[in-house]
Amino acid sequence: MQAQLTQLEADYGIEWQDYRLGDLFEVGRGNIFNQKKLIPDSKGIAFIAQNDCNNGFVGKVQKQLHRIFKGNSLIIGRQTGVVYYQENEFITTDGVLVLSAIHNFIKNNCIGLFVGSILSKKLGGSFGYTNTVSATKLNKITIQLPTIRQNGKTQIAFDFMEAFIATLKAYLTVTGLTDTTLTSAEQTALDSLDALAWGTFKIEALFGKSSRGRRLKSADRIEGNLPFVTAGEANAGISAWIGNDVHIFSKNTVTIDMFGSAKYRGYNYGADDHVAVVHSEKWLPHAVLFLTACIHKSSHAGQFDYSRNFYASDADDLTIQLPITAEGIPDYDTMSLVVSALQKVVIRGVVSYLDARIETTAELV
Repeated sequence: MQAQLTQLEADYGIEWQDYRLGDLFEVGRGNIFNQKKLIPDSKGIAFIAQNDCNNGFVGKVQKQLHRIFKGNSLIIGRQTGVVYYQENEFITTDGVLVLSAIHNFIKNNCIGLFVGSILSKKLGGSFGYTNTVSATKLNKITIQLPTIRQNGKTQIAFDFMEAFIATLKAYLTVTGLTDTTLTSAEQTALDSLDALAWGTFKIEALFGKSSRGRRLKSADRIEGNLPFVTAGEANAGISAWIGNDVHIFSKNTVTIDMFGSAKYRGYNYGADDHVAVVHSEKWLPHAVLFLTACIHKSSHAGQFDYSRNFYASDADDLTIQLPITAEGIPDYDTMSLVVSALQKVVIRGVVSYLDARIETTAELV
Protein backbone atom coordinates (compact mmCIF):
# COMPACT_ATOMS: atom_id res chain seq x y z
CA MET A 1 0.00 0.00 0.00
CA GLN A 2 2.77 2.44 0.89
CA ALA A 3 4.44 1.72 -2.46
CA GLN A 4 1.19 2.66 -4.25
CA LEU A 5 0.96 5.97 -2.41
CA THR A 6 4.62 6.76 -2.99
CA GLN A 7 4.19 6.08 -6.70
CA LEU A 8 1.10 8.30 -6.75
CA GLU A 9 3.14 11.14 -5.29
CA ALA A 10 5.81 10.63 -7.97
CA ASP A 11 3.21 10.50 -10.77
CA TYR A 12 1.84 13.89 -9.76
CA GLY A 13 5.30 15.42 -9.37
CA ILE A 14 4.52 16.50 -5.83
CA GLU A 15 6.60 18.97 -3.86
CA TRP A 16 5.82 19.95 -0.27
CA GLN A 17 5.49 23.54 0.82
CA ASP A 18 4.80 25.32 4.13
CA TYR A 19 1.52 27.19 4.58
CA ARG A 20 0.46 29.28 7.56
CA LEU A 21 -2.94 28.30 8.91
CA GLY A 22 -3.91 31.96 9.18
CA ASP A 23 -3.54 32.23 5.41
CA LEU A 24 -5.69 29.16 4.79
CA PHE A 25 -8.48 29.39 7.35
CA GLU A 26 -10.70 31.73 9.27
CA VAL A 27 -10.98 30.56 12.88
CA GLY A 28 -14.38 30.70 14.58
CA ARG A 29 -15.75 29.40 17.86
CA GLY A 30 -19.00 27.79 18.89
CA ASN A 31 -21.47 29.69 21.07
CA ILE A 32 -23.24 26.93 22.98
CA PHE A 33 -22.53 27.25 26.70
CA ASN A 34 -25.16 24.92 28.14
CA GLN A 35 -25.73 21.65 26.29
CA LYS A 36 -28.61 20.74 28.60
CA LYS A 37 -30.77 23.40 26.96
CA LEU A 38 -30.48 21.78 23.54
CA ILE A 39 -33.67 20.13 22.29
CA PRO A 40 -33.20 16.76 20.51
CA ASP A 41 -34.63 16.62 17.01
CA SER A 42 -33.96 13.73 14.64
CA LYS A 43 -34.52 16.08 11.68
CA GLY A 44 -32.51 18.93 13.14
CA ILE A 45 -28.89 20.03 12.81
CA ALA A 46 -25.83 18.08 13.92
CA PHE A 47 -24.50 19.03 17.35
CA ILE A 48 -20.71 18.63 17.63
CA ALA A 49 -18.87 18.62 20.95
CA GLN A 50 -15.32 18.16 22.18
CA ASN A 51 -15.46 14.36 22.00
CA ASP A 52 -12.72 11.92 21.06
CA CYS A 53 -15.14 9.55 19.35
CA ASN A 54 -17.84 9.54 16.66
CA ASN A 55 -16.12 12.48 14.94
CA GLY A 56 -17.37 14.72 17.75
CA PHE A 57 -21.00 14.04 16.81
CA VAL A 58 -23.37 13.95 19.79
CA GLY A 59 -26.77 14.00 18.09
CA LYS A 60 -29.21 16.13 16.12
CA VAL A 61 -30.94 19.05 17.81
CA GLN A 62 -33.18 21.99 16.99
CA LYS A 63 -31.31 24.91 15.44
CA GLN A 64 -32.65 27.62 17.75
CA LEU A 65 -30.42 30.74 17.75
CA HIS A 66 -27.03 29.06 17.70
CA ARG A 67 -24.18 29.97 15.38
CA ILE A 68 -24.30 27.62 12.40
CA PHE A 69 -21.09 26.54 10.73
CA LYS A 70 -21.03 25.30 7.17
CA GLY A 71 -19.78 21.89 6.16
CA ASN A 72 -16.33 21.10 4.77
CA SER A 73 -14.76 22.60 7.89
CA LEU A 74 -12.21 21.38 10.43
CA ILE A 75 -12.83 21.49 14.16
CA ILE A 76 -10.33 21.44 17.02
CA GLY A 77 -11.15 20.83 20.66
CA ARG A 78 -9.74 23.71 22.69
CA GLN A 79 -8.86 21.48 25.64
CA THR A 80 -7.89 18.38 23.68
CA GLY A 81 -6.29 19.61 20.46
CA VAL A 82 -8.12 16.82 18.61
CA VAL A 83 -8.79 17.59 14.94
CA TYR A 84 -11.87 16.37 13.07
CA TYR A 85 -13.28 17.04 9.62
CA GLN A 86 -16.97 18.01 9.43
CA GLU A 87 -18.67 17.38 6.10
CA ASN A 88 -22.10 18.86 6.87
CA GLU A 89 -23.32 22.01 8.61
CA PHE A 90 -23.33 21.90 12.41
CA ILE A 91 -23.47 23.81 15.66
CA THR A 92 -20.97 23.43 18.47
CA THR A 93 -19.89 24.50 21.93
CA ASP A 94 -17.59 27.30 23.02
CA GLY A 95 -14.97 24.62 23.68
CA VAL A 96 -14.57 23.98 19.96
CA LEU A 97 -12.71 26.07 17.38
CA VAL A 98 -13.86 25.86 13.77
CA LEU A 99 -11.50 26.31 10.83
CA SER A 100 -13.42 27.51 7.76
CA ALA A 101 -11.35 27.37 4.60
CA ILE A 102 -10.75 30.71 2.91
CA HIS A 103 -11.99 30.62 -0.72
CA ASN A 104 -13.74 27.33 0.16
CA PHE A 105 -10.80 25.26 -1.04
CA ILE A 106 -12.01 22.25 0.98
CA LYS A 107 -14.59 21.15 -1.56
CA ASN A 108 -15.14 17.53 -0.48
CA ASN A 109 -14.40 15.00 2.21
CA CYS A 110 -11.21 13.75 0.52
CA ILE A 111 -9.54 17.15 0.73
CA GLY A 112 -10.96 17.73 4.21
CA LEU A 113 -9.69 14.43 5.53
CA PHE A 114 -6.29 14.92 3.94
CA VAL A 115 -5.74 18.43 5.34
CA GLY A 116 -7.25 17.44 8.69
CA SER A 117 -4.83 14.54 8.96
CA ILE A 118 -1.86 16.76 8.16
CA LEU A 119 -2.95 19.26 10.81
CA SER A 120 -3.59 16.50 13.36
CA LYS A 121 -0.09 15.17 12.79
CA LYS A 122 1.36 18.66 13.10
CA LEU A 123 -0.33 19.35 16.43
CA GLY A 124 0.75 15.93 17.66
CA GLY A 125 -0.69 16.24 21.15
CA SER A 126 0.97 19.60 21.83
CA PHE A 127 -2.29 21.05 23.18
CA GLY A 128 -4.30 19.90 26.17
CA TYR A 129 -6.07 21.04 29.31
CA THR A 130 -2.96 22.85 30.57
CA ASN A 131 -2.23 24.42 27.16
CA THR A 132 -5.49 25.17 25.38
CA VAL A 133 -5.84 25.92 21.69
CA SER A 134 -6.64 29.48 20.65
CA ALA A 135 -7.18 31.28 17.35
CA THR A 136 -3.99 33.27 17.92
CA LYS A 137 -1.91 30.13 18.36
CA LEU A 138 -3.49 28.41 15.37
CA ASN A 139 -2.94 31.32 13.00
CA LYS A 140 0.83 31.10 13.57
CA ILE A 141 1.12 27.35 12.93
CA THR A 142 2.45 26.15 9.57
CA ILE A 143 1.65 22.86 7.88
CA GLN A 144 3.11 21.24 4.79
CA LEU A 145 0.79 20.60 1.87
CA PRO A 146 1.47 18.90 -1.47
CA THR A 147 1.97 21.28 -4.40
CA ILE A 148 2.45 21.06 -8.15
CA ARG A 149 3.86 23.46 -10.73
CA GLN A 150 1.40 24.59 -13.41
CA ASN A 151 2.01 27.38 -15.92
CA GLY A 152 5.06 28.46 -13.96
CA LYS A 153 3.07 28.80 -10.70
CA THR A 154 3.03 26.68 -7.56
CA GLN A 155 -0.45 25.49 -6.63
CA ILE A 156 -1.82 23.28 -3.88
CA ALA A 157 -2.34 19.82 -5.39
CA PHE A 158 -6.00 19.24 -4.61
CA ASP A 159 -6.33 16.55 -7.29
CA PHE A 160 -3.50 14.63 -5.63
CA MET A 161 -5.23 14.85 -2.23
CA GLU A 162 -8.40 13.42 -3.71
CA ALA A 163 -6.52 10.64 -5.50
CA PHE A 164 -4.56 9.86 -2.33
CA ILE A 165 -7.64 9.44 -0.14
CA ALA A 166 -9.50 7.61 -2.92
CA THR A 167 -6.61 5.12 -3.10
CA LEU A 168 -6.81 4.59 0.65
CA LYS A 169 -10.58 4.14 0.49
CA ALA A 170 -10.26 1.57 -2.30
CA TYR A 171 -7.62 -0.35 -0.35
CA LEU A 172 -9.71 -0.38 2.82
CA THR A 173 -12.81 -1.46 0.92
CA VAL A 174 -11.05 -4.30 -0.90
CA THR A 175 -9.48 -5.54 2.34
CA GLY A 176 -12.79 -5.33 4.20
CA LEU A 177 -11.59 -2.77 6.74
CA THR A 178 -14.32 -0.17 6.46
CA ASP A 179 -16.74 -1.39 9.14
CA THR A 180 -15.61 -0.07 12.52
CA THR A 181 -18.92 0.01 14.40
CA LEU A 182 -19.10 -2.44 17.29
CA THR A 183 -22.16 -4.64 17.43
CA SER A 184 -23.90 -5.03 20.78
CA ALA A 185 -22.47 -8.56 21.03
CA GLU A 186 -18.93 -7.32 20.39
CA GLN A 187 -19.30 -4.54 22.95
CA THR A 188 -20.61 -7.02 25.50
CA ALA A 189 -17.68 -9.36 24.82
CA LEU A 190 -15.19 -6.55 25.46
CA ASP A 191 -16.99 -5.40 28.59
CA SER A 192 -17.01 -8.97 29.95
CA LEU A 193 -13.32 -9.75 29.44
CA ASP A 194 -12.48 -9.55 33.14
CA ALA A 195 -15.32 -11.94 33.98
CA LEU A 196 -14.35 -14.72 31.54
CA ALA A 197 -13.88 -18.24 32.82
CA TRP A 198 -10.69 -19.90 31.57
CA GLY A 199 -9.72 -23.52 31.07
CA THR A 200 -6.42 -25.28 30.36
CA PHE A 201 -6.01 -27.36 27.21
CA LYS A 202 -3.30 -29.30 25.39
CA ILE A 203 -2.78 -28.37 21.76
CA GLU A 204 -2.83 -32.01 20.63
CA ALA A 205 -6.15 -32.61 22.39
CA LEU A 206 -7.71 -29.72 20.48
CA PHE A 207 -6.17 -30.10 17.03
CA GLY A 208 -4.41 -33.44 16.79
CA LYS A 209 -0.69 -33.78 16.15
CA SER A 210 1.11 -30.77 14.76
CA SER A 211 3.13 -30.94 11.54
CA ARG A 212 6.65 -29.88 10.73
CA GLY A 213 7.84 -28.19 7.60
CA ARG A 214 10.67 -29.48 5.43
CA ARG A 215 14.00 -27.82 4.77
CA LEU A 216 14.45 -26.04 1.47
CA LYS A 217 17.86 -24.43 1.03
CA SER A 218 17.97 -20.88 -0.27
CA ALA A 219 19.99 -22.01 -3.30
CA ASP A 220 17.28 -24.52 -4.24
CA ARG A 221 14.35 -22.12 -4.05
CA ILE A 222 12.59 -21.30 -7.31
CA GLU A 223 10.87 -17.93 -7.57
CA GLY A 224 7.10 -18.22 -7.46
CA ASN A 225 3.88 -17.17 -5.70
CA LEU A 226 3.79 -19.37 -2.58
CA PRO A 227 4.94 -17.72 0.67
CA PHE A 228 7.64 -19.81 2.34
CA VAL A 229 7.75 -19.51 6.12
CA THR A 230 10.92 -19.82 8.16
CA ALA A 231 11.94 -18.78 11.66
CA GLY A 232 12.13 -15.05 12.36
CA GLU A 233 10.06 -11.94 12.91
CA ALA A 234 10.86 -9.95 9.75
CA ASN A 235 8.02 -10.12 7.21
CA ALA A 236 6.12 -12.39 9.62
CA GLY A 237 8.73 -15.08 8.98
CA ILE A 238 8.18 -15.19 5.21
CA SER A 239 11.67 -15.49 3.76
CA ALA A 240 10.78 -16.05 0.10
CA TRP A 241 8.03 -16.57 -2.45
CA ILE A 242 8.63 -19.90 -4.11
CA GLY A 243 7.47 -22.05 -7.01
CA ASN A 244 8.94 -25.33 -5.70
CA ASP A 245 6.88 -28.48 -5.33
CA VAL A 246 6.56 -28.47 -1.54
CA HIS A 247 3.86 -29.46 0.91
CA ILE A 248 1.29 -26.67 1.08
CA PHE A 249 -0.18 -25.97 4.50
CA SER A 250 -3.72 -24.68 4.72
CA LYS A 251 -4.71 -21.14 5.59
CA ASN A 252 -6.32 -20.44 8.98
CA THR A 253 -3.58 -22.33 10.78
CA VAL A 254 -0.94 -21.31 13.31
CA THR A 255 2.81 -21.59 12.87
CA ILE A 256 5.28 -21.74 15.76
CA ASP A 257 8.92 -21.22 14.85
CA MET A 258 12.07 -22.58 16.52
CA PHE A 259 12.02 -19.74 19.05
CA GLY A 260 8.42 -20.38 20.09
CA SER A 261 7.00 -17.39 18.20
CA ALA A 262 3.42 -18.09 17.10
CA LYS A 263 1.83 -16.45 14.06
CA TYR A 264 -1.55 -16.70 12.39
CA ARG A 265 -1.57 -17.64 8.68
CA GLY A 266 -4.58 -16.47 6.71
CA TYR A 267 -3.18 -17.89 3.46
CA ASN A 268 -1.75 -21.14 2.08
CA TYR A 269 2.00 -21.45 2.53
CA GLY A 270 5.06 -23.68 2.64
CA ALA A 271 7.31 -24.01 5.68
CA ASP A 272 10.80 -25.19 6.53
CA ASP A 273 11.85 -27.66 9.22
CA HIS A 274 12.19 -24.95 11.89
CA VAL A 275 8.43 -24.35 11.80
CA ALA A 276 5.64 -26.31 13.51
CA VAL A 277 2.10 -26.07 12.18
CA VAL A 278 -0.99 -26.30 14.40
CA HIS A 279 -3.96 -27.58 12.38
CA SER A 280 -6.69 -25.18 13.44
CA GLU A 281 -8.34 -25.07 9.99
CA LYS A 282 -11.81 -25.98 11.26
CA TRP A 283 -12.04 -23.14 13.78
CA LEU A 284 -13.49 -19.73 12.89
CA PRO A 285 -10.70 -17.38 11.71
CA HIS A 286 -11.27 -14.83 14.49
CA ALA A 287 -11.17 -17.62 17.07
CA VAL A 288 -7.88 -18.83 15.59
CA LEU A 289 -6.46 -15.31 15.90
CA PHE A 290 -7.39 -15.39 19.59
CA LEU A 291 -5.87 -18.87 19.83
CA THR A 292 -2.64 -17.62 18.25
CA ALA A 293 -2.21 -15.02 20.98
CA CYS A 294 -2.80 -17.65 23.67
CA ILE A 295 -0.30 -20.03 22.07
CA HIS A 296 2.30 -17.27 21.74
CA LYS A 297 1.92 -16.37 25.41
CA SER A 298 2.68 -19.97 26.37
CA SER A 299 5.34 -20.85 23.79
CA HIS A 300 7.27 -17.58 23.66
CA ALA A 301 8.10 -17.15 27.34
CA GLY A 302 11.88 -17.46 26.95
CA GLN A 303 12.18 -21.24 27.19
CA PHE A 304 13.15 -21.72 23.52
CA ASP A 305 16.22 -20.33 21.72
CA TYR A 306 19.15 -21.46 19.55
CA SER A 307 20.22 -24.01 22.15
CA ARG A 308 16.71 -25.37 22.73
CA ASN A 309 14.58 -25.22 19.60
CA PHE A 310 10.80 -25.52 19.49
CA TYR A 311 9.61 -28.56 17.52
CA ALA A 312 6.27 -30.00 16.46
CA SER A 313 6.40 -32.39 19.42
CA ASP A 314 6.67 -29.36 21.72
CA ALA A 315 3.49 -28.00 20.14
CA ASP A 316 1.66 -31.23 20.93
CA ASP A 317 2.68 -31.01 24.60
CA LEU A 318 2.01 -27.28 24.88
CA THR A 319 -0.71 -26.27 27.32
CA ILE A 320 -2.65 -23.05 26.83
CA GLN A 321 -5.51 -21.26 28.51
CA LEU A 322 -8.68 -20.40 26.62
CA PRO A 323 -12.05 -18.89 27.56
CA ILE A 324 -14.57 -21.64 28.27
CA THR A 325 -18.34 -22.07 28.28
CA ALA A 326 -20.37 -23.32 31.23
CA GLU A 327 -19.80 -26.83 29.84
CA GLY A 328 -16.03 -26.40 30.05
CA ILE A 329 -15.33 -26.38 26.31
CA PRO A 330 -13.51 -23.58 24.43
CA ASP A 331 -15.84 -20.61 23.97
CA TYR A 332 -15.42 -20.09 20.23
CA ASP A 333 -18.09 -17.42 19.98
CA THR A 334 -16.57 -15.22 22.69
CA MET A 335 -13.08 -15.56 21.23
CA SER A 336 -14.40 -14.56 17.81
CA LEU A 337 -16.34 -11.60 19.17
CA VAL A 338 -13.38 -10.28 21.18
CA VAL A 339 -11.03 -10.38 18.19
CA SER A 340 -13.64 -8.89 15.86
CA ALA A 341 -14.20 -6.04 18.33
CA LEU A 342 -10.48 -5.43 18.86
CA GLN A 343 -9.91 -5.33 15.11
CA LYS A 344 -12.57 -2.66 14.75
CA VAL A 345 -11.17 -0.64 17.65
CA VAL A 346 -7.68 -0.70 16.14
CA ILE A 347 -8.88 -0.05 12.61
CA ARG A 348 -11.00 2.89 13.78
CA GLY A 349 -7.91 4.84 14.72
CA VAL A 350 -6.40 4.25 11.28
CA VAL A 351 -9.34 4.23 9.02
CA SER A 352 -11.25 7.16 10.20
CA TYR A 353 -12.40 8.20 6.79
CA LEU A 354 -15.76 7.15 8.25
CA ASP A 355 -15.74 8.66 11.72
CA ALA A 356 -12.57 10.57 12.48
CA ARG A 357 -9.06 11.30 11.31
CA ILE A 358 -7.09 9.18 8.88
CA GLU A 359 -3.88 9.29 10.88
CA THR A 360 -2.34 6.89 8.44
CA THR A 361 -2.42 9.58 5.76
CA ALA A 362 -0.14 11.84 7.73
CA GLU A 363 2.10 8.93 8.68
CA LEU A 364 2.59 7.87 5.09
CA VAL A 365 3.19 11.32 3.61
